Amino acid sequence: MDIATIGGLVIGIGAILTAYTMEGGHLSAIFQVPAMLLVIFGTLGAATITTSISNLRNIPNLLKIAFSRKELDNQGLVDEIVSMAETARKEGILGMEKYLKKIDRPFLHKAVQLVVDGTEVTVLRGILERDIDNLTERHRVGIMLFQKLGGFSPTLGIIGTVLGLIHALSNTGNAGKMATSIAAAFIATLWGVALANLVYLPICDKLKRRHEDEVQSLNLIMEGVLGIQSGDNPRIIRTKLTSFVTPEIKT
Repeated sequence: MDIATIGGLVIGIGAILTAYTMEGGHLSAIFQVPAMLLVIFGTLGAATITTSISNLRNIPNLLKIAFSRKELDNQGLVDEIVSMAETARKEGILGMEKYLKKIDRPFLHKAVQLVVDGTEVTVLRGILERDIDNLTERHRVGIMLFQKLGGFSPTLGIIGTVLGLIHALSNTGNAGKMATSIAAAFIATLWGVALANLVYLPICDKLKRRHEDEVQSLNLIMEGVLGIQSGDNPRIIRTKLTSFVTPEIKT
């Protein structure tokens, strides 16, 4: 599990609940089913119009990506590619075939297989770039979904508040009941804004970060394999690929 994602949610939600109780509020006043239903399912309904059912079904997978901690180990990837480059320099391109059974990264496996098959450099680059573009498009759909949820949620909260105020103003004859209804009406806005800024938008940014990290690794693989296919010196390949490794790992 990703400690940063879980810790951020705990700190953010905890700060709101703690501040509310310190001011004398009761948590039971926040958890109102009508407001929660309107904001959560109203937001999902609005988002459904802009996307497809298949994308909504993918939400659990997107949450798994956001909450899981996946180390890409780019430095280890550089070492692996340089090792293959050294083999190719000594034994020829076909000497890399022995690595295919050991490679567990699908993109790297495909790239090495294309090199072993004798694919021309320009064709190889085109195929790999197309794969990266396709992956980017798939990731973009998930990122945009949570971005839309973050945009719709506050608006649905306001709608819930307006409906609550309409109900409150219909009780002008009872001042006490009207005051209680007005207070309850703003719970919907609280849920809308809180879900947008503590859940939907942070997860959207987390998915963007995951995507950027993965694309960086894929570009590293592509440049390394293209270097091998072009016959570059392994030392030159290592120098080029090191630029894809974060400063913390380089040191």
